[in-house]
Amino acid sequence: MARQNGELRREVGLAGAVLLGLGSMVGTGVFVSLGLAVDVAGSAAVGAVLIAAVVAMCNGLSSAQLAAANPVAGGTYEYAYRYLHPVAGLAAGWLFLVAKSASAGTAALGIAAYLGLGTARAPALAALVVVTGLVLTGIRRSNQANAVVVAVSVGALVVLVVFAAGEAGAVPTGTAGDPADLARAAALVFVAFTGYGRVATLGEEVRSSRRTIPRAVVVTVLVTALLYVSVTFVLSRLGTGTAEEGSPLIPIAQAVGGSGLAGFVRVGALTAMVGVLLNLLLGLSRVVLAMGRRRDLPVVTASIDRAGRTPTVAVLAVAVAVAGFVLIGDIRTTWSFSALTVLLYYAVTNLAALRQPAEERRVPVVVQWTGLIGCVSLAVFMDPVMWLWAAALLAVGVVFHGWRQRRLDGR
Repeated sequence: MARQNGELRREVGLAGAVLLGLGSMVGTGVFVSLGLAVDVAGSAAVGAVLIAAVVAMCNGLSSAQLAAANPVAGGTYEYAYRYLHPVAGLAAGWLFLVAKSASAGTAALGIAAYLGLGTARAPALAALVVVTGLVLTGIRRSNQANAVVVAVSVGALVVLVVFAAGEAGAVPTGTAGDPADLARAAALVFVAFTGYGRVATLGEEVRSSRRTIPRAVVVTVLVTALLYVSVTFVLSRLGTGTAEEGSPLIPIAQAVGGSGLAGFVRVGALTAMVGVLLNLLLGLSRVVLAMGRRRDLPVVTASIDRAGRTPTVAVLAVAVAVAGFVLIGDIRTTWSFSALTVLLYYAVTNLAALRQPAEERRVPVVVQWTGLIGCVSLAVFMDPVMWLWAAALLAVGVVFHGWRQRRLDGR
C-alpha cells in the first residue's frame, strides 16, 4: 500500500543497515583504493588506513548523531540546511552527488578491471545498467542481494589474508616515507570508509533510527578497519604495482594460492564492486530525492513510485551522472576526485553536528572537531587540479540554485 505523505517505507533494521554499510565500504575501497594508497605510501599505507579509520569513525558518529535527530532521506544535505545555511546545504548536496558519482564510476570501472578487461568503458556501462535495474525494484530486494554480496566479498578477502599473511610477514618493513605521501594515502583510503553515509542517507527507511543508525555506524567502521588493515599489510609487502590497472589483489592471490585462489578473489571483487555500485545508487538517489523536494534539483526528481519504495526519476538521474564518470575511463582520476569532494562533504557534516543543540547531542564535541580537522587536513594534500574541478562543479550547483531562486521570487 502506498504511503500517503510522500515518504518512503521504514523497512531496514540493524542487520540490514550494517549490511548496507559493509556493502558500500567493502568493495572499491579494499579491492582498488588500497592498492592506490600502497603505490603512494608503500609500507606506511597501514598507518594511512589507521588515520583514515579514526577520521571516518569521528565523521560516522557525527553523521549518526545528526541522522538520529533527523531521520529523513538526504544526509548532510538536509542537516546543513537545518543547522547551518541553505547555501551550505546546497554545497553539501552537490559535493555528495559528485563525490559518490565518481566513486560509483570507479566501482563500475573496477568491475571491468576484475573481469580482466582493464578499464574498458563498455562492460562498466553494462554493469551500471544492470545494477540500476536492480535498484529500481525497491530497497527490500536490494537488501537481499546486498547480503549475498557482502558474504562473498568478505569471505574472499579473509581467505586471501589467511593464505598470504605468513609470506607477507616475512618481508622486511620499509621506511616510514614522506608525511605528505602518508596524508595523500590516508585521503585515498578515507573514501573507502564512508559507507556509513549510506545508512544516514537512508534514515527515512531505517526502523528505530535513533538507536539503529549509531550502532550500525560503529559496527561497520570497526569491522571494515580490521579488514582493511589486514589487506593493506599484505598489499604493502607482496603487491606488484598493478593498482593503476584496477586489480592489485589478483597477482598476490595467484602467487600465494594459485589460480583457484585468484579466481575466488576475482569473484569476491566482482560481487563487492556490484555491491558498492548498488549501495551508491541507493544513497545518491535519496539525496537527489531530498534535493528535488527542496527544488534544488528539478521537482520531477522528488517523485516516488506508487508503492512508496523507489524514487524512480532520481535513480535514473544518478545512473546518468555515474555514466559520465565511467566515460573518463581512469580509476586513479575518478577515485582521487571522489576523495577530495567527500572530504569536503564530511567537513560540512561535522560543522552541522557542532551546531546541534545539547538535547540532540549523543557524542562529545571533541568528536566533531577531530572529524572536521581531519577532513580539512587530508584535503589540503590532494592534487590542485582536483580542487579546480570540484570548485567548477560546485559553481554549477550554486548558479542553478540562484537561477531557481530568481524564478521563484519572480512569481
